[in-house]
Amino acid sequence: MRFDPPLEEGRLLRRYKRFLADIETASGEALTIHCANTGSMLNCMSEGCRVWFSRSNDPKRKLPGSWEISETPQGRLACINTARANALVEEALRAGLISELNGFTVLKREVPYGVENSRADFRLDFPQGPTFVEVKSVTLGFDGSDVAAFPDAVTQRGAKHLRELAALARAGVRTVQLYCVNLSGIAAVRAAEEIDPVYAAGLREAKAAGVEVLAYGAELSPEGIALVRRLDVLA
Repeated sequence: MRFDPPLEEGRLLRRYKRFLADIETASGEALTIHCANTGSMLNCMSEGCRVWFSRSNDPKRKLPGSWEISETPQGRLACINTARANALVEEALRAGLISELNGFTVLKREVPYGVENSRADFRLDFPQGPTFVEVKSVTLGFDGSDVAAFPDAVTQRGAKHLRELAALARAGVRTVQLYCVNLSGIAAVRAAEEIDPVYAAGLREAKAAGVEVLAYGAELSPEGIALVRRLDVLA
């Protein structure tokens, strides 16, 4: 995924009302931009940290740009725009970079499934049958560790998706929980049990039911983002 033009750099002044961020650009311009992240963004930002943002020329937009990447307190780069995760995964799937999911003949997005009114991020059709894939964007890192964690806040929606995947797996349908790690310098992913023990328990139950759990890490820069390597998933 290339940014065209490349992202501009600035400094974060504050994030507020979840979807707004005040920044100062490298030229000293003060801007309020959109923050496309509904989570806590724990360990993703600090006052005065470097940020990178895209500008929009759409006259219908209320805000002139979108916050894309943040420099974390640990010195990593994090893609805080969670809307990028599915696009990154689709790009990697179509390029054959996620080897465990190669060989599909049809890719569909936002496919209704399950009994709790869910939509799978992807349904991949293989000659032997469908595979349902849920994608989660991971940006939570920690000092002195190359292990990232998910979630960064309690997620009832994430727990619901695990239940849906587990139910399909028990019925003999292939299902995958895929963690898209939009954070540099990471080697593995784990459930953040200290933040959401219900989600962590749900992940263990899903794995026991036969849900495949994968993690792929991204390479990030102001020029673009791409999934480049498989990461370990810790129990």
